Amino acid sequence: MNAVSMSDTLFPEPGLPARRILALSFPCLATDRIRRARLGPSWRSRAHPELGPLACAERAGSAFRIVAADEVALARGVKLGQGVAEARAICPALEVVTADPEADRRFLDALADWADRYTPLVGLDEDRGLYLDIAGCAHLFGGEAALMADCLDRLFHLGVMAQAAIAPTPGLAWALARYAPGRVAGAGEAKDLVRDLPVPALRLAPEEAAALARVGLRRVGDLVTLPRAPLARRFGAGLVEQLDRITGAAPEPISPRRPVAALMAERRLAEPVIDLEAIDALTGQLAEGLREGLERRGAGAREMELSLFRVDGAVRRIRAGTARPLRDPRWMRQLFSERLAALHEEIDAGYGFETIRLSVAVTAPFEAAQADFSGKGDPEADFSALADRLAARLGRERVLVPSALESHVPERAALLVPHGSAPSRPGNFAPPSGAPRPVRLFGRPEPVTATAEVPEGPPITFRWRRSLHRVARAEGPERIAPEWWIDGEAAPARDYYRVEDEAGRRYWLFREGLYERDPDTPRWFVHGLLP
Repeated sequence: MNAVSMSDTLFPEPGLPARRILALSFPCLATDRIRRARLGPSWRSRAHPELGPLACAERAGSAFRIVAADEVALARGVKLGQGVAEARAICPALEVVTADPEADRRFLDALADWADRYTPLVGLDEDRGLYLDIAGCAHLFGGEAALMADCLDRLFHLGVMAQAAIAPTPGLAWALARYAPGRVAGAGEAKDLVRDLPVPALRLAPEEAAALARVGLRRVGDLVTLPRAPLARRFGAGLVEQLDRITGAAPEPISPRRPVAALMAERRLAEPVIDLEAIDALTGQLAEGLREGLERRGAGAREMELSLFRVDGAVRRIRAGTARPLRDPRWMRQLFSERLAALHEEIDAGYGFETIRLSVAVTAPFEAAQADFSGKGDPEADFSALADRLAARLGRERVLVPSALESHVPERAALLVPHGSAPSRPGNFAPPSGAPRPVRLFGRPEPVTATAEVPEGPPITFRWRRSLHRVARAEGPERIAPEWWIDGEAAPARDYYRVEDEAGRRYWLFREGLYERDPDTPRWFVHGLLP
């Protein structure tokens, strides 16, 4: 069998759906994080001639080695992986700080939140970088080159050193951002650009790149002309896979950090805003822009998110939910007005918000209803609107409604849940037998001392909370058996009675246990008050 050259199958057929990936690399991520903490977000945009070289180190075996360094330290000869003693011998003024990978990860997450202003499809690159799928949104910024320039300029003023490139595949964008930053590669240029890249651009482990270099394979172009099978046998299938990814012959999806919203409306402001009233008014305008999209889908909003992008890169996200699908922009604005009022003290506008986005995270089918001629509103809609406003102001966990459960045991027949999380309506839940239930059960059945004429009969007197009650009327019993899969097979049954004392007060009592099984077991409890 003749060997097949990789160049015959490496590059995909033209005409496939175009992808445009902006890759961002942060070579000084750790040191930029430290500088921002010390000097503020815009330290890089100011002159700091007194700043010395800075590096981060962590223990590797018995020695501390450099794992991150700023551009000053790198320019003076400090190398990653170098021992701290050797690095200080080369650069005596070097300041070494213990590495904090968790803090670096949080900082990268914050940068990903910041990058959400360009596209909702933002993915993390574990090697100090981000992937942004900008297909279809570059025209909003004047083109791909303008978008990349705006991104790099903003990052510079935020105190973050970054390199970027745009390409049709994540692998090629990653490689160009690190080895040919600033390139905007079209689909037709991928083949030539890939050939000129060094082997480490394939995202190989250092030892794998070193093994290829020992046999003279230092450029990606050196690998393209080689047969695939021998290359895979000698250097592993991972090398062939990375070659396919960088050229797009093998798919490489980007996993967005956040779920992509069904609909969104955004406003980029010429001047940052600080006043919450202005934010409230802008939210109403954005809500108007969402109505048409919801109508086309035949849907309404169930969960919405207001994203406030601050000038210094911080992002504040505010969510609001509804119990029923919503389209009315006035109600959307009202919900966020309540949320903004509730979070007034927590919203730090800093130097102002420059971009405001309103997105619909969850939708549901919207059923239009015809109003009648009486002029009366829908009680359910009015109740839901009130509950939504209360939940927006107080928090969903504080606005609870009963939800029916499939259980004959009274205390398990309903559960209080946040409004809108269950398709239940507030009210009394009638049991299968049709017997009335108390409007409100006690949190726990309260023990009473009862006397009955016959062991299995209703009580004639009972003492509850130190008061003696004489029973004038009684109905029952209503027997409720235990749920053996929860309580066990030996759990006692209950016989419930509806009783009225001589003063006209009504109670719901039960006897737990049966005399024919164990004469000493039965006990009496009061479980609620009847109307």
